[in-house]
Amino acid sequence: MQDAAIARNDFYTGPADTRLAVTRLRLTDFRSYQRAEYDGDARPVVLTGPNGAGKTNMLEAVSFLAPGRGLRQARLSEIDRRADGVVGWGVAATVSGASGPVDLGTGREQDQQRRTVRLNGVPASGQSTLAEYVSVVWLTPQMDRLFLDGASARRRFLDRLVFGFDTAHAGRVGSYEHAMRERLRLLKAGGADNVWLSALEETMAERGVAIAAARQDMAHRLARACAEGTGPFPRAGIAATGDVETWLDNGPALAAEDRLREQLAQSRRTDAESGRTAVGPHRSDFSVWHLEKDMPADQCSTGEQKALLIAVVLADARLQAAERGAAPLLLLDEVVAHLDAEKRQALFAEILSLGAQAWLTGTDRETFAELESSVQFFRVANAALERTS
Repeated sequence: MQDAAIARNDFYTGPADTRLAVTRLRLTDFRSYQRAEYDGDARPVVLTGPNGAGKTNMLEAVSFLAPGRGLRQARLSEIDRRADGVVGWGVAATVSGASGPVDLGTGREQDQQRRTVRLNGVPASGQSTLAEYVSVVWLTPQMDRLFLDGASARRRFLDRLVFGFDTAHAGRVGSYEHAMRERLRLLKAGGADNVWLSALEETMAERGVAIAAARQDMAHRLARACAEGTGPFPRAGIAATGDVETWLDNGPALAAEDRLREQLAQSRRTDAESGRTAVGPHRSDFSVWHLEKDMPADQCSTGEQKALLIAVVLADARLQAAERGAAPLLLLDEVVAHLDAEKRQALFAEILSLGAQAWLTGTDRETFAELESSVQFFRVANAALERTS
């Protein structure tokens, strides 16, 4: 049934002009690309080609249409094209959506170390402007270890999902982390003014509880969406866990702020000695478990962990489609290569039913044979992009 439905391309029934999609993309001195041009429509995009051709670089460029450091978490200078004298890079795109097409530009100019953003050719105040127009979620091969590695990567993953619904979340996270760094700097230097330390801890308490509450709300909604999921992907249990989250479970937000503020003040000496802040949402975690097996994700098989990740991303896409009117851009780097036929077809069917513009990569075009009449195919070779029939 899924094969026939994919072939008919009759899943998405909403208006085409409400889809979030990149219809034009221009890269300048970005990674392996001196110049690259994509012109297309709102359908999913499949990039095929040999390893090292530049497929992931193209997905990374799309990821910079949203706030943050992109899917590789790279420093801006690392993105400059490897060539003598090349400094700086640029990504320009036309993005369609419910509010109509908008031209977005971002990059690093030669004399700047910060990422600049332009909206319809006019300089924007910061990256947060991008979140008003674009929501992006990605899965990469490096994320296959998300449930096995440290909690910081899982927090970033959850924060990316929160950004899709709450554009102010990035600002809160940035403000909290800045106050935390400044407080630690003063503590390690010694002789800090208690009034200034208290002001920083006040900022950390206010922003920290708001961050934890947003993560907690996102986790609860994702858990409900995943529990209702159907098909071959496992149902996932989801929770945001940590001290601040526990306080929010047991009392009002103001009480949690007071408690965080008090603990920060009490831990000044030990934080100064250890060089790290002992309490706060920067120590929280994103917990996922396999509901049918009642097993934490880190104890599941490699294949089950990947399936759980895909289930979470699809649940997020369904939530955004229902609440924001459009699914996010889905950047799926080498995701389908190791899926069995049933899961691969289910993923394709979900993408099409949501009307999501997914950007998928793979070395073999045959992997995407079920999508032949429903997507745009491009061949990537030697840092060049070519549309194929």
